[in-house]
Amino acid sequence: MKNFLEKKYKLVVGTILGFMLVVSLLNAWNDSAIFDETAHIGAAYSYVTQQEIRLNPEHPPLIKDLAGLPLLFMDLNFDTSLPFWTGELKNKWDEGQWASGRHLLYEAGNDPDKIIFWSRFPIVILSIIFGLFIFKWGKELAGTLAGLIALTLYAFDPNILGHNHYVTTDLGIVAFMTFSFYFYFKFIKYPTWKNVALAGLFLGLLQLAKFSSIIAFPIFAFATVVYPFFTHMPADTKNKLSFRMKKLGEYIGKGAAAFALSIVLIWIAYFINTFNMTQETVGRVIDANFSPQTDNVLQIKTNQALHVLNNNAITRPMAEYSVGMGYVFRRVAGGNGAYFLGEVSSTAFPAYFPVVFLIKESIPALFLMLFALTLVAIRCASHCRKIFKGHSKIYPEISKYMRAHITEFSLFLFILLYTYVSITGNLNIGFRHLFPILPFIYLLTAKTVANFLRNNIYHHKSIASFEHNSPKALAIAKMEARENQKVRIFSVAFVLLFAYLIAGTVFAYPYYMS
Repeated sequence: MKNFLEKKYKLVVGTILGFMLVVSLLNAWNDSAIFDETAHIGAAYSYVTQQEIRLNPEHPPLIKDLAGLPLLFMDLNFDTSLPFWTGELKNKWDEGQWASGRHLLYEAGNDPDKIIFWSRFPIVILSIIFGLFIFKWGKELAGTLAGLIALTLYAFDPNILGHNHYVTTDLGIVAFMTFSFYFYFKFIKYPTWKNVALAGLFLGLLQLAKFSSIIAFPIFAFATVVYPFFTHMPADTKNKLSFRMKKLGEYIGKGAAAFALSIVLIWIAYFINTFNMTQETVGRVIDANFSPQTDNVLQIKTNQALHVLNNNAITRPMAEYSVGMGYVFRRVAGGNGAYFLGEVSSTAFPAYFPVVFLIKESIPALFLMLFALTLVAIRCASHCRKIFKGHSKIYPEISKYMRAHITEFSLFLFILLYTYVSITGNLNIGFRHLFPILPFIYLLTAKTVANFLRNNIYHHKSIASFEHNSPKALAIAKMEARENQKVRIFSVAFVLLFAYLIAGTVFAYPYYMS
């Protein structure tokens, strides 16, 4: 089996992604529009045809731009003289985004089925590219087997298949969060200017996918500041402190350059999407989202700052970006009504996301995650015991680990941070809000399981050549064979778990959302 996977992994990857593509396209065609898509599709079409971002400002434009591109090749009716565009509705722009979607899909004489399918098509393609990327990263972390395990966990997760064909920001933030982490930590490990540029590029794309992406910044900052203290130091270094400070300065400087590049990319994207927006139009959007007619001092100051940005054509795109960013902070602070375990509340339930995760993730995937977490806990306990007993020194052990595993450690930190923020936050809108941590859970689980299989299940083959050399070697071989017999039980268990995962997902078609 191992040799087959190593030699035929391209066929296996193609088969998995082929399944995912077919299922996703079928769902994209057969599923009716979900609630949020009405606003997103109408806004997407307005972005690519009008170069104005007055609708749905609470999200950056990248995902909607992708969704709107296929619609450019369709002869669609879209009347911008109606109140949803002119801002004459009661709630102005907020209500206008929903009215624009209803107009485009159902009121203007267009074919809603074709519009919905083709606007979903880029999201499906992005999910396939993302699956290939997960395999690539998993393969780099721990070999072909790890890549295949990570890809399988992703492609056969019913939650992913339930959402990867909708015009929302959920799949987009997952994909670009993962891309950004990959390229930023490539810069951390190898701080060349090429990697700085790639890190900045994908950091910008991440921020253009969803405003909540800023939650990744503390992890990036942590790695930028901490890793220089663990980088390899030449043996002939005379002044160790000076070397570390120089490295720290290099990383902070290059990290700042990557961030600056991301801001430039954001400005370019917003400049394109606001090309036809006048100062008056942007001003109305600002006032609609941050009304000056209030006793809230912070809101008044925000309104004034945004108008200062709007007064200059160069900074106007950043005014629109800031409107969306402020909208999200206000939305999170205000909370959202939710139903959970028989209760309805406008404030968050602390148990919401842990319970939803356990209910929504498939049983075999949960077993694999628990197994990986247990192995990591055992390994950490073993290292701590060595340090406590004095067999190892703390700094050399930590330094060695961080040099080799800064990426995995940072992914785990992000999972902890995002989980904490989700549990203590004030928005309970569904499992999809946990999506940003899923790829990292897949990758860490895949790496741990693959290493376990490699170090144990296939180990018995290495002693075969010693079996007949001597009585001592034979005794060792028999002892190891008994140990390997125990581990083979795990191999059968893994095969059954993956078969269960795949079969459960296949037979659940097409009801992945439920």
